[in-house]
Order: sequence, then structure tokens, then C-alpha cells
Amino acid sequence: MRWIWIDKFIEFESSKRAVSVKNVSLAEEHLHDHFPGYPVMPGSLMIEAMAQTGGILVGEARQFEEKVILAKISKAIFHDLARPGDQLILEARAENIAPEAASIKGTIHCGDILVAEIDILFSHIDQNMAGLEFPEENFVFNEQFMNILQLYKPTDKSVP
Repeated sequence: MRWIWIDKFIEFESSKRAVSVKNVSLAEEHLHDHFPGYPVMPGSLMIEAMAQTGGILVGEARQFEEKVILAKISKAIFHDLARPGDQLILEARAENIAPEAASIKGTIHCGDILVAEIDILFSHIDQNMAGLEFPEENFVFNEQFMNILQLYKPTDKSVP
């Protein structure tokens, strides 16, 4: 099973920027265990939500031909908590997309409040120099991830 930590894309500029939404719900079991009696979305899951937003941005830039994985969290600063009922807006901006790797700068907001700043480095593992072999099929961008992007309905004809 693979967990999806974003609900949908609301903006998508190929190779440049992606904006997704995560609705925090008390129906999510992990909230009941993370600080019992005071449920908050764990910071690690906000990082994963940003990795999914940025990873799809990076993957789409190369037509999903590469297996894109999170290689390094360069920065993760949390300014506020995310609680049940909050709607988080995750924005990932591509800083660099190269054949072997890519980097994004990300922010998470709840309304006007900056919740987190997260910068991530991704690796295109098919381009690795260690000689490791990976399966042919793209196990990163499976049907679940592709459905999130396919649900995006652009209003601007310049966006894919």
C-alpha cells in the first residue's frame, strides 16, 4: 500500500511550479496517535506531502521517464501546526532540473499563515553513477500518483 498525502493539484506549470491541496481530517488514523488529545499532522508527513507535490512536478518535466526519489531534505522549518479541519496549500517551485537530479523550494500555507518551508533534492535513480540496477517499470509514478495529476483541470491553455 502506498499513502498519498496530497488531495489534488490546483495549479501546475510544467517544469516550473506545482500547487497542491492537503485537507487535514480527523478521519486520518495517525492524528489520533500523534499527541493524543491534541491531534496535529506530523511534520514528517508534511515533508512527504511536499515530496509528492515536488516529485510529480519533477517527474512531469521529464515526461515521467525517470524514477524520481527523495534524496535529501535540504531545509525543513515548521512555523505552525496543522490541525484537523485545516486546508494546507503546498507550493513547490523547481529550482533546478538536471538529468541526474532536481531540486525544489517548497512552502506550506494554511490561509495566510506560513506553516512550513521545505526544500528537497530529488535523484533520478536511472541516471545513478553507482551501477545499481533498478526495475524497468516506473515503480515511483504508479497509477495512484498519475491519477492525482490527471484530475487536475487547467483553466489556462498554456498549462498541460
